[in-house]
Amino acid sequence: MAEIKPGQIRNITLIGHGGSGKTILTEGILYTTGAINRFGKIDEGNTVSDFNKDEIEKQLSINSSLVNTTWKGSKGELCKLNILDTPGYMDFLGEVKAALRVTDTAVVLVDAFKGIEVGTEICFRYTKEYNNNIVFVVNKLDTENANFEETVSQIKESFGPEVAVAQFPVDHGLGFHNIIDVVKMKMYKFDTSGKGEYKIEDIPAEMQKKAEDYRQNLIEAIAAEDDVLMEKFFEGGLNEDDILQGLKNGLKVRKLFPVFCTSSINNVGVRPLLEFICDFCESPVDAGPAKGKKQGGEIDIIPDVNGEPLLFVFKTMSERNVGEFSFFRVYSGKVSAGMDLLNVATGKSERLSQIFSMNGKDRKEMTEAICGDLAAVVKLKDTHTNNTLCSKNLSVELNPIQFPEPNMTLAIYPRRKGDEDKMATSLHSFHEEDPTFIAKYDPDIAQTLIYGQGEIHLNTIINRMKSKYNLEVDVQEPRIPYRETIRKSVQEVEYKHKKQTGGRGQYGHVVITLEPKPRGEGFEFVNEIVGGVIPGRFIPAVEKGIIEIMSEGVLIGSKVIDIRVRLTFGSYHNVDSDELSFKLAAKQAFKKGFKDANPVLLEPIYNLDIKFPEEFMGAVSGDVSSRRGKILGMESEGRLQVIKCQMPLSEMSGYSSKLRSLTQGRGTYSRKYSHYEDVPKEVEQKVIADYEKKKAEENK
Repeated sequence: MAEIKPGQIRNITLIGHGGSGKTILTEGILYTTGAINRFGKIDEGNTVSDFNKDEIEKQLSINSSLVNTTWKGSKGELCKLNILDTPGYMDFLGEVKAALRVTDTAVVLVDAFKGIEVGTEICFRYTKEYNNNIVFVVNKLDTENANFEETVSQIKESFGPEVAVAQFPVDHGLGFHNIIDVVKMKMYKFDTSGKGEYKIEDIPAEMQKKAEDYRQNLIEAIAAEDDVLMEKFFEGGLNEDDILQGLKNGLKVRKLFPVFCTSSINNVGVRPLLEFICDFCESPVDAGPAKGKKQGGEIDIIPDVNGEPLLFVFKTMSERNVGEFSFFRVYSGKVSAGMDLLNVATGKSERLSQIFSMNGKDRKEMTEAICGDLAAVVKLKDTHTNNTLCSKNLSVELNPIQFPEPNMTLAIYPRRKGDEDKMATSLHSFHEEDPTFIAKYDPDIAQTLIYGQGEIHLNTIINRMKSKYNLEVDVQEPRIPYRETIRKSVQEVEYKHKKQTGGRGQYGHVVITLEPKPRGEGFEFVNEIVGGVIPGRFIPAVEKGIIEIMSEGVLIGSKVIDIRVRLTFGSYHNVDSDELSFKLAAKQAFKKGFKDANPVLLEPIYNLDIKFPEEFMGAVSGDVSSRRGKILGMESEGRLQVIKCQMPLSEMSGYSSKLRSLTQGRGTYSRKYSHYEDVPKEVEQKVIADYEKKKAEENK
């Protein structure tokens, strides 16, 4: 292969809702360009980009997969295409964000029958964050109920007037194989062999008017992006060079979103799409400098192949018998095997032992990777996703990927005793590979918790524990981290701890007052002892006893919060008093007073943004109400409805699966902790009764 320069590279991410055809389009691209000689199928488990065992079994993408190939544009210039095929299922959106972070163009696939779906909206929103070029592809035009015009209407409604048709089908449904290109004003007649080859013909007379209308709309969209072009448009129209340059400029500034046609399963429409990407989409040089942080402020990283080497790790993957792969993009200079670079986050040096060009699970060793290229390196010592490696002369850190917050939590236990360390190791490893997966021990509820994007996400992790580490675990819903507090003050609560067993006894006597504090102000201990009725050396023991009982809880074993305790009086014995006696007296006095101070349970409340197609409004809002949710507002986001609400954590068990069930898999939500508030009395009574029953059974 001829030497590739940064201006010849096109970095592309395929995004869209699950089932829109990204993986099969990847197959079509690789097959069309000659990178593979057999067109894989998802149901046969032999596609290049879905090679993981879980992906083959579930028949859906779980990881983003890097492939590369070459193609020539219309002017004959060879381009290297780095393509990231991303998951469409909502549980794996972190993979989408990471891929968009290191690519310049997002190809957004839309199912020609299902139209705009939740995943389409979310993925498109991520492209705004990274300023990617946008190309829409209406896929599956060969299906029986495909509707190109309706799908384009939905795309425009959701994403604005920047959407313009660059191609449209002559017919759709089972006979789809002819496409009219309104840029070149020609018809592409594809063969039905699946090879992706086509003949260029004149537009049929009966389609001419439709083609001219679409072309006029495209030209108007191109003119609208630029004042000079707009002036030309009104004075006499745009010539061919204006249109082509306007297409390129419009993509660059995100003021033009062209729409293309494909049937990826039949390899129809792939070649013209590839040609357009090579001709018009940004190279790393066109994309301009990346933003980095250096001591003293922000710095521009110029995409110069002769600059100081700098790369950014956007994905980590562990492979049995090989080790850990770190996927990266080179943002400056070039990197080669054997090179030593500085990990800016850790301050440690890393050696690039071997660099690979990746095609799914297949890898080919590279001598170097140049500015703008995507590649992988194996067995870095202490480098992970979001780390920047660069020369010591540069010492710049690129902005990290902001991964989505978790939506689901489970408590996890090793099934076999002695596997605790193995479980901890596996959880740490999976987090390094997938930052959207988080694991931590919560001392409040004494459980190890795993957090993820949904049920499939967490189940995938659990399955990998077994296959990779031979580790079997049990899971359950996490305990709810309730809090306990009081609603009124109680005065002069007295408790005298006396114990005589022969010899030295125990004696501690305290009188305390309990007062509620405003939410969030925490615990306050006030020593009001005067005259030495309790010696100063015993006061810390009183405070320690109160802190201990507050952490143990009184009603259901949950932490007590927002309370002031005043130590007002007490007494001591010259021989029998000690720190333990006063600590025990303080604990019992607190328990006694707490029960008389109108105690209440508090529960954690979360803010939810629930997104779904409008036809499911009744089912979704009804379910929110049934879970004691409070709807704060509703709004539209393109073709989707958004319910903003608050819901108790205790009512969110299984919500991810329930929402998908209610919306035919098209609903999604995000959640964030908000505050604690009182548990309703009828619910509180049940929680306390369940706790007391469980304690009684444990004590038998």
